[in-house]
Amino acid sequence: MVIGTIFCNRRGHVWFCIQHDRLSTISLLLLELSIPTHQLVKEMQCGLVRLALGCNRSEVNSVPLRAVPIWTVNCNGKKAGFALRRNSSEQIRLMLKTVQSMTVGAGVIPARLGSSSDSEEIMYMRANYEHMVGRADSESFHLINSDECPGQELSVFLMRSR
Repeated sequence: MVIGTIFCNRRGHVWFCIQHDRLSTISLLLLELSIPTHQLVKEMQCGLVRLALGCNRSEVNSVPLRAVPIWTVNCNGKKAGFALRRNSSEQIRLMLKTVQSMTVGAGVIPARLGSSSDSEEIMYMRANYEHMVGRADSESFHLINSDECPGQELSVFLMRSR
């Protein structure tokens, strides 16, 4: 089991972060997805979201799956752009530190006072995910629903194809 955080600005695009535990500000996997926030929110309204991230084996055969730099993204079977593997910036580490006391939940982090004028509030959803490893070419992360919030299903699949 790992901690997964989906976060985004209201008018921005979606990020997905995996951590070993909630107290860590170090991410095992940090992906910047080109999916606009409003599109993911719309998909989540039906209660079922499947994000399939794929890469071509011939291009990235020698790197571990979570080190692949660029992915194609499908959301619920529809092409949804690309995802880029990122390193945690100071801003992202600060955001993870802000939500570290929360294991499961969703909310909004207000825009920082005194920060740049283009600063926006950040929406986030944090939960436990089951981490499954198929082989060296496939991994997946499946949201584990708490008893109080049944119904939301979200899975992220990483797959390297031939």
